[in-house]
Amino acid sequence: MRILFLDLDTLRPDHLGCYGYHRNTSPNIDKIAAQGVRFENYYCSDAPCLPSRTALMTGRFGIHTGVVNHGGTNADLRIEGEPRGFNDILRSESLPGFLRQVGFRTVSISPFAERHSAWHFYAGFSEMYNTGRVGHESAEEITPTVLKWIRANAKEDNWFLHVNYWDAHTPYRAPEEFGNPFENDPIPGWITPEILEQQLSRPAPHGPWETNMFDDVMPPGITRQPGKILNMDDLRKMIDGYDCGIRYMDHHIGLIMQALEEEGVADDLAIIISADHGENQGELGLYGEHGTADHITCRIPMIIKWPGCKAGHVDKGLHYNLDLAPTLAELFNREKKQSWDGQSFAPALFGEECGREYLVLSQCAHVCQRSVRFGPWLYIRTYHCGYNLFPDEMLFNIEEDPHEQNNLVQTRKDICKEAVYRYLEWHDQMMKTMRYDVDPLWTVMKEGGPFHPKGELPGYCERLEKTGRGQYVEILKRKYPGEFAVRKVKKYDD
Repeated sequence: MRILFLDLDTLRPDHLGCYGYHRNTSPNIDKIAAQGVRFENYYCSDAPCLPSRTALMTGRFGIHTGVVNHGGTNADLRIEGEPRGFNDILRSESLPGFLRQVGFRTVSISPFAERHSAWHFYAGFSEMYNTGRVGHESAEEITPTVLKWIRANAKEDNWFLHVNYWDAHTPYRAPEEFGNPFENDPIPGWITPEILEQQLSRPAPHGPWETNMFDDVMPPGITRQPGKILNMDDLRKMIDGYDCGIRYMDHHIGLIMQALEEEGVADDLAIIISADHGENQGELGLYGEHGTADHITCRIPMIIKWPGCKAGHVDKGLHYNLDLAPTLAELFNREKKQSWDGQSFAPALFGEECGREYLVLSQCAHVCQRSVRFGPWLYIRTYHCGYNLFPDEMLFNIEEDPHEQNNLVQTRKDICKEAVYRYLEWHDQMMKTMRYDVDPLWTVMKEGGPFHPKGELPGYCERLEKTGRGQYVEILKRKYPGEFAVRKVKKYDD
């Protein structure tokens, strides 16, 4: 058997044709979706990049692995300590480690491990190809390595090939010669001039005043993403830039599929298409950002074409990305690994209903938030707002309000209480099932807050003053008095 895993960074599902998007961003992905199963309610347990892929590859929640941040103590896996054997558990209980036990040659073409110094990501892979630009690659810098591997190895049996594209990640950088296939297509209609005007009056790192997080200065050569969004023309440029990244990446997926067809292995190939997280494009006042525990950041695509699967089926159950490893275990008639927190959704591939009663989602790199997803609801609890001044509690009916415009906390206290009960139930279970006595969210808080805003408050307050939002400076000073005196001095890759 052969498995291709397309790991498409920062891809929100509702910007794909097969998920109902009005723009033709994904013809090749759509073709694969028509042959497989599309998952409607699939979420990363821990966002963004490093926590999400760690959960995927370990099969464990961030509260268990300790990886919930992009820096500090909780950017590293917790050590196993006394129970560790000659090898750690990732050798056999990581997703690729498990597949290698089953008999697969496991291969990754990705810069991810170096980007985040996440060397545990390599665990279980037999071959690793680092494309060398720590996530700043465009597809044309990745595809040649993929095609070379396919031409040399595709006809062999029992391989698992992980391919990681980054074109949908900010800053948007599809080559100029690719053009803009969407210049005559309308942008999503929910964002109105009135909504944009309201957002411009608020503090929001990665908001319309500063799409580069804390300023409006884009890297040299970036022409598809504006540094700030002051009008609807700027907004169109932002959304077109993101959608062009998706379409450009999709074009290269088409090149991969063509190569596999030429090698004669496309028909019986298993294909998994997913992402690490989504991308807010106006939701919660954020643009080009994946820094919250909301529906837009945490919901990700999942498309699986598997031998014998129910082609064209749409599964609506609630699932985590960390459920993939136990799903593959069931498909290969193997026991679920003891360390895995996930549960199999293999029956969904054959049209059976399955899924969880609720999900708990986490974000501790840009803000500190936990959210609960159940029924039509998303309840978000904020511990550190990342200088966005989010309220402590938010509640959205995402079936009626998928872009999170109407916070229902004041009118639906009953739903908030239900969400808190579910959150406490999950939290108690997590704390009971690990050797550690500290929730890593609180380690992040005690170390001065999430990585990305840490040390940025003094400079950001200066920017607020310069951009007519100075009324929020005193509020932020009162809310984070200890952080106002700390300035960031080191540079980092976002």
